[in-house]
Amino acid sequence: MSLQQDEVTKPVENIHPNNLQGVHKEVVVHAFRQLVEHSHPSKGKGDVTISVHNFAHSRVEWLHKSVPELQNLAEKYHIGNFVAIRGTNQRFFESMPIYARLGMHLLFYGKEQVKLLEGNKFVEDVLREQSVHEGKIYDSPESVKNIPSFIKMYNIQLDELLEPDIHKYHTFNEFFYRRLKPGARPVENADNPRGFCSAADCRLVVYQTVSLAEKFWIKGDEFSIPSLLGLPPTDPVCETLSGGSLAIFRLAPADYHRFHSPLDGRILAEHRDIPGQYYTVNPQAVNEPHLDVFTRNKRSVILVEHEISKQPVAIVAVGALLVGSIRWTYNNEIKRGDEIGYFAYGGSTVIAVFPPGLIEFDEDLVLNSTGKSAAAAKEGSIETLVKVGYSLGRMPDAA
Repeated sequence: MSLQQDEVTKPVENIHPNNLQGVHKEVVVHAFRQLVEHSHPSKGKGDVTISVHNFAHSRVEWLHKSVPELQNLAEKYHIGNFVAIRGTNQRFFESMPIYARLGMHLLFYGKEQVKLLEGNKFVEDVLREQSVHEGKIYDSPESVKNIPSFIKMYNIQLDELLEPDIHKYHTFNEFFYRRLKPGARPVENADNPRGFCSAADCRLVVYQTVSLAEKFWIKGDEFSIPSLLGLPPTDPVCETLSGGSLAIFRLAPADYHRFHSPLDGRILAEHRDIPGQYYTVNPQAVNEPHLDVFTRNKRSVILVEHEISKQPVAIVAVGALLVGSIRWTYNNEIKRGDEIGYFAYGGSTVIAVFPPGLIEFDEDLVLNSTGKSAAAAKEGSIETLVKVGYSLGRMPDAA
């Protein structure tokens, strides 16, 4: 659910365990499990508004009986974050799904925020268990009963789908990673070989250097290019990408969940899977100083050789809370806008890592990402809403 600026009439919650003070993690875990169970039509009767899809401010009777403090929280705060609308100075407020808010409480549970590995393995196991379980529910034939409610809740446009007849989908997940018609996402500046484009329908932040990303967005103290790629710092790829540029594409549950190549090039090696956790990739988790979700979560990496510079670009698909799987569909030779993979259910993230100096990001994206735009309203960094094919930046003439 999104709100216009003038509809935001309460403070935006800065998530902290004290905001649900006195709510024990066992209570939240039980509520989280019940949300996932209500995703199955036998429990939720095909109504996604009483399952993981609902928003943190919504009143779900059975949930608020379990965690009545959620209603009190929703009465005091808007729960979510602002997103900039590209090409304007405007922004909208995007409400956080209830599953992400409960997941955040589990991550930050306790009087002091601590690194999760020093915290509670029980929480990790619950998030992993329920993420896998959600995937199984949405891979079941019965899950198609959730599709009409999902379309209505997120106002999904069927006319741009390759298969607009929802009765042709055999599971909810098949609809979730639906394909679009050819030409539905044209590539901007396609005739400029030095251009780069957005990899996803998403909320985007960009940073010319890793140090800028750490200053404005990724506050986890363990983030680094080697840890993101799961390679030793002395690996030649890490040395090439050291100090490079980052584009972070965050997909929300309502988004088209196939992701595409942001550059022209060729695949250097088969994808490499890195096991990990299933933490939420919501901005407040990414901005948390004592938790690095990108290098803790399960992820998969490919390397693409840029057609002009012949330099490697890493594309990292990062799983997240309730994301069942990451699947690749690339061909060896790829062009900007070509599909390269998709996520099964859940919000998720793609990160592109460019060598230093290869890309100069578009100015409007930089201003939003560093909190210097009118849309940011002097409140810090803000993501920009973009679609596949939108301009990301270009290779400088001197590069």
